[in-house]
Amino acid sequence: MLSLLGYTFFQNALLAGVLASIACGIIGTFVVIRRMVAISGGISHAAFGGIGLGYFLGIEPLLGALGFTVGAALTMGELEQRAEQHMDTLIGAVWATGMALGILFIYLTPGFAPDLFGYLFGNILLVPQGDLLLMLVLVVVIIITVGLLFNDLLAVTFDPEYATVINLPVERLMLILLVLIALTVVMLIQVVGIILVIALLTLPAAISRECTAQVKTMMLYAVLLGIAFTTAGIFLSAFLNIPSGATIILVSAAVYGGVLVKKRLAGR
Repeated sequence: MLSLLGYTFFQNALLAGVLASIACGIIGTFVVIRRMVAISGGISHAAFGGIGLGYFLGIEPLLGALGFTVGAALTMGELEQRAEQHMDTLIGAVWATGMALGILFIYLTPGFAPDLFGYLFGNILLVPQGDLLLMLVLVVVIIITVGLLFNDLLAVTFDPEYATVINLPVERLMLILLVLIALTVVMLIQVVGIILVIALLTLPAAISRECTAQVKTMMLYAVLLGIAFTTAGIFLSAFLNIPSGATIILVSAAVYGGVLVKKRLAGR
């Protein structure tokens, strides 16, 4: 198994897993605390519209997904605040519209859409160098943004009403958080695919929440758990010759289940 480390594609996969884990550890913590899992699901499935648009225009599908997810996130946030629409309704609308547009664009694109299965279900073993560079840029953007706005984002995440009272720009901060979720979703598409993004975004943070009440520590644990899950999933999928994205999620879910069982037994 260690001989695989000598191959460039395997090194790229491990690096992609680390980068994705950093992003989902940081942003996933906010998602779990703020209970925004459903919103993340809507944004991730809207990304399929961007993938389809990328194929249709002949550009990199991930760039199409990046623009589409950011647009979907901003649209959801603005409609909730300006049009006074319920978020669950917006999630359903964005979720279905994104998927429908993706199907339409792919249907209208001449020829066969290569790697479409990988975008849906992930294929971290085939991450190219160009996508690694894009992931690195997104991680840097996420780290800098969260570092500069950490206390404000924390206030909005825990208690939006209190944040309003102390004159924080709550609406703007929520839009920024939604955009950060969109950026993270784009990164995770390469790792586990659109269908499984929600699990990797939330499971490491959910497990770390059971271990600590400190947000910064929770983020650190979530990052480390994400790295452990992606690394274990990559090696296990290579050894068993099974899909890497599904393996990563199953490893994560198994650990989460074990933590819940241990908590249940400890409570008794």
